Amino acid sequence: MNIENCYCVILAGGFGTRFWPISKTSMPKQFLDVADTGRTFLRQTYDRFLNIVPQENILVVTGARYRDIVKEQLPELDESNLLLEPYSRNTAPCIAYATYTLLKRNPEANIVVSPADHIIYNDEVFARTIMDAFEYIQEKDVLMTLGVVPTRPDTNYGYVQAYGGREAYKNNEPLPIKTFTEKPDRDLASIFISTGEFLWNAGIFLWKAQTIKDEMEKHLSEVTNQFKGWESAIGSKIEQDFINRAYTGCPNISIGYGVMEKTDRAWIYPAHFGWQDIGTWESLYNYIPKDKDGNAISVEKALIENTNGTLVVSQEKKKLIAIKGLEDYMVIDTPDALVICPKDDKKFKDFISGIAMPDYEKYR
Repeated sequence: MNIENCYCVILAGGFGTRFWPISKTSMPKQFLDVADTGRTFLRQTYDRFLNIVPQENILVVTGARYRDIVKEQLPELDESNLLLEPYSRNTAPCIAYATYTLLKRNPEANIVVSPADHIIYNDEVFARTIMDAFEYIQEKDVLMTLGVVPTRPDTNYGYVQAYGGREAYKNNEPLPIKTFTEKPDRDLASIFISTGEFLWNAGIFLWKAQTIKDEMEKHLSEVTNQFKGWESAIGSKIEQDFINRAYTGCPNISIGYGVMEKTDRAWIYPAHFGWQDIGTWESLYNYIPKDKDGNAISVEKALIENTNGTLVVSQEKKKLIAIKGLEDYMVIDTPDALVICPKDDKKFKDFISGIAMPDYEKYR
């Protein structure tokens, strides 16, 4: 396999609203060290793929407002590899933008698409998995996603059932997908997990640029029609104006809903490198080590009594956090906001919808 034809597209354009109040529209979570690893999510992801593809083959897609943040965190990133979205339109439009960009540069491009907010426990196994998947997609015109064994009925992920079921997963080989269900409700997610036949979609995809182009144009024309004329616009002086117009007409839709649920080319590669999608406070709770009472505490000074299953995070390093009598709660403390609510992603999402009110603009 010619590694020069392998590219990585890092998706770093979200607002990280489910991580409010630490993640804000001015500085979303992908640019923060939420998991306390010493590097931001974006920096970790970029470094991870430096071991897999050439540096000049790594692209970052983000919002135009975050250009300077990306340049500060990734000073070595070439300007031409920074794709700026005028608006946030979910993953399908930004994947279309990146796909057309790479097709213009190299019609033989093989692409791995990765969000910027994942924790990978074993980078060596991860790199081998990606290279194996690259080998596979080079031979076959498939849309490959990586799958991990689910640990709870989480409604934030897609659920994938492959032909062959639980026994086939043990072979560590790519499998054709039987069903792909993006973000089911909790009852359906529980049923999926009880069968033992479903994997989480890790949100890391691999495909030929030409293959995803064909499938998007087949199943998601409401997006690809907005990019008509890309052949002459991308890479030219009018590229940003062209992209601004294209995004104006694009729907807000994920690649999961738009393509993976519909295509007959979907495959999954069972992954075993250790994975966490740190997309919500509940997922961070699952990542942080627990004390004997199941509390995940990320503060320097804490006095905790009669409290169980609770997440405690503070950006105020010198502040003592004292808590008594909470169960399955989250306490998130920042210099300008304090959140205390049940540790439930749906309840939190509903609760923080209130910050959209004009009175709270400076806190968003």
